[in-house]
Amino acid sequence: MSLPLELVTIGRCGVDVYPEQIGVGLEDVTSFAKFLGGSPTNVAVAAARLGHRTAVLTKTGDDPFGRFVRTALTGFGVGTEMVGTDDTLATPVTFCEIFPPDDFPLYFYRWPSAPDLQLRADELDLDAIREADVVWFTLTGLSAEPSREAHLAALEARGRDRLTIVDLDYRPMFWPSSAQASAAAAEVLPWVSVAVGNREECEVAVGETEPQKAAAALRAAGVGTAIVKQGPAGVLGVRGDESVVVPPVPVEVVNGLGAGDAFGGSLVHGLLSGWSLQRTLEFANAAGAVVAGRLSCADAMPTSSEVEQVLEQGRVA
Repeated sequence: MSLPLELVTIGRCGVDVYPEQIGVGLEDVTSFAKFLGGSPTNVAVAAARLGHRTAVLTKTGDDPFGRFVRTALTGFGVGTEMVGTDDTLATPVTFCEIFPPDDFPLYFYRWPSAPDLQLRADELDLDAIREADVVWFTLTGLSAEPSREAHLAALEARGRDRLTIVDLDYRPMFWPSSAQASAAAAEVLPWVSVAVGNREECEVAVGETEPQKAAAALRAAGVGTAIVKQGPAGVLGVRGDESVVVPPVPVEVVNGLGAGDAFGGSLVHGLLSGWSLQRTLEFANAAGAVVAGRLSCADAMPTSSEVEQVLEQGRVA
């Protein structure tokens, strides 16, 4: 028998098309590079790069980009056994503009819907979801049906006593209103062990932006470990009586879009490794910094030795 998966991520996948010219608007870009994309997909790649058995539960279109997604996942060592196909919708494409250090506009082409939002509850491999050491999903996956119902079915099958992580990942363009996103967060937070989000995402989820108050509100909602990203102030982690703040790692930013996904995959790595909260967040922060210094997302995910080197040096070289 094959071993159970260590990580199953659920949700967005597609193709990132990034300009090769930095600091130039899309209207003036002359060449692009194509990469695997989608936040939960990138998290699975990041964890696989760190040595874990991972798979993505998602859907693509029946098109060349869908074939690219499967080929890329296989190349990264991520299982494709739960990647379905929608016969009517195109595999999503995402463009970005790159204006370092902190302006990276995204343009999502997911109309009239995306295959990953057409994931149905009756398509789920519930045994794999139950048996995986960690399940990771994003709030975005609850922004439309039938994906919302599928996510809730996965959570119910998994139960409340397993390691399940939600990335609060609020993107306004995917929601009719912030109130609906807030309602979705309230519905899923009691089912998860860990919640991760920045201050704005915490405001949507629990109505708080001040980090300590946000962490307390997440914990009051039933979350065991609350992780609040504070930008230049670092990352706050609260678990039980433990509260730690880890400062950011200095890096010359090229593209900040994949840093959060590297953080996520490394967070999973630390949790699976049984590390302290301090050690886990330090490692995750360093992994995020590595990717922020590179153009791509999935392709840029670091190895463990690369992250350890950054921790030893105190910055990204």
